Amino acid sequence: MKGSAVTRLNPEDRPREKLQRAGASGLGDNELLAILLGSGTASASALAVATAVLEWSGGLHSLLRVSREELLRFKGLGEARAAQVLAALELGRRVMTRRPSERLQVMGPTDAAAYLMPEYGSRPVEQFGALLLDTRHRVIRAALLSVGALDATPVQPREVFRQAVLASAAAVVLFHNHPSGDPQPSQDDVHLTARMAAAGDLMGIAVIDHVILGDGRYCSLKESGCF
Repeated sequence: MKGSAVTRLNPEDRPREKLQRAGASGLGDNELLAILLGSGTASASALAVATAVLEWSGGLHSLLRVSREELLRFKGLGEARAAQVLAALELGRRVMTRRPSERLQVMGPTDAAAYLMPEYGSRPVEQFGALLLDTRHRVIRAALLSVGALDATPVQPREVFRQAVLASAAAVVLFHNHPSGDPQPSQDDVHLTARMAAAGDLMGIAVIDHVILGDGRYCSLKESGCF
């Protein structure tokens, strides 16, 4: 039976079950490769095939130099599985050699508005959210928290700071859009911002601005002196 040698292992020793129990970092190189292969042959388990491949190549790093033709020499490694191994190795290589894209650093409301405007600036209904920032004020992500008029659907500080805590954010920029296209703040906007800033002080997460998005325009409550 194909892969029968794997089924004779104790359940806690099977690579997939071990991964579920201990996480990927708890597996050996041969066990990770065995999971990638999926199954072995009638006479050898996936783990045995993976071990043989690694022993032949001289280890995981040397496996990076192995060709498709060399992999195909192993019994149990056909075209599909050889392609899976080569694809996984190439993904690992790219992770190690490519620098991640630099995240936007919000130096002021212009940066925040430029980031938010394409997604939230021209909406037929009011949307409220928070731009979550790290300690260097680089964007982690934008969290949409409410859809509908703010007076009809009040936004609570706990909703904002729950998202900030989950993202390990050090600061936030509040934002919402005005479907009318006029970004000038209302008194409700000013009062809401003050509540959020006070809650942020208690949480140790700074509310550095509240940006209102209009039709190709924006208003910063910080620049306007509203808080």
